[in-house]
Amino acid sequence: MSTVWNEGIIHDVEIRPLNKRADSRGWLSELFRRDELSSELFPAMCYVSETLPGITRGPHEHTNQTDFFAFFGPGDLKLYLWDNRSDSPTYYYKMILPVGVSNPAAVIVPPGVVHAYRCVSDVPALVLNAPNQLYAGNGKKEKVDEIRHENISNSPFALNE
Repeated sequence: MSTVWNEGIIHDVEIRPLNKRADSRGWLSELFRRDELSSELFPAMCYVSETLPGITRGPHEHTNQTDFFAFFGPGDLKLYLWDNRSDSPTYYYKMILPVGVSNPAAVIVPPGVVHAYRCVSDVPALVLNAPNQLYAGNGKKEKVDEIRHENISNSPFALNE
């Protein structure tokens, strides 16, 4: 039996356009400012990843961690979000967003929202993440806060677009 997802905005997911300020040297874009971000979302670390054309990362979710993604290019991705929080007003909602060079955006993904993205351009896409938790805790000695869904047969989190 397949899960029926409602299409719509997911509660607590924030989508912020990234404005590029360009000049003769290139461009600059503010990803976040302490005065515009709740203190519980302040980053604990930051990393950048490259996703090659046609490749998908996820779907997975976190129990405690909030991800703060920045999608800015040079490629484009399709971002998939599913609200898997039974106490959320948007439980069983999903969102699919184009992000990357054609739609630069910062996206805050709270715990319990399953997420994945696929590079849909002919060039790789870079993704910056500044989560509010350390990967594998202090000294990388703790269990990773991640529930992976990508290798589960008949997963309700299918990237069918």
